[in-house]
Amino acid sequence: MKTIFSSNLGLLGKVMDLHQERQNVVMSNLANQDVPAFKARTLEFEQELQAALNIDGRGKMTRTQGGHMPTVFNAAGFEGNIDMGWKPRVVQGLDSVDMDKEMAVMAKNTLMYNALTDITKKSFEGLQKVIMDGGK
Repeated sequence: MKTIFSSNLGLLGKVMDLHQERQNVVMSNLANQDVPAFKARTLEFEQELQAALNIDGRGKMTRTQGGHMPTVFNAAGFEGNIDMGWKPRVVQGLDSVDMDKEMAVMAKNTLMYNALTDITKKSFEGLQKVIMDGGK
């Protein structure tokens, strides 16, 4: 079915949702850094995303035949995995949340999210121009 929206809009939305969820996990880690026996959590989804998009390890789309396009990404069937970080060993006096690491993850995640919002914005600029100009 033809649509006025870009074919990758669903993918962009799903990846943005996952980056937002990762930001929430990092914020939770930072908020609980003083809680005894709290273990930092992580949200990893990049490898699963590459597998869902049928991308090989070199970052190129794989094809079964030269004339075929890759399969369509199904955003509804893809989720990230939260690593709870629970380990049986607890060392008293050592925080399990590394603030520097969490802040670095947060900064990288923010940059990725902002880049995705810019890409999404570009997807709608042409549509906005058509709406604003109308039938001129």
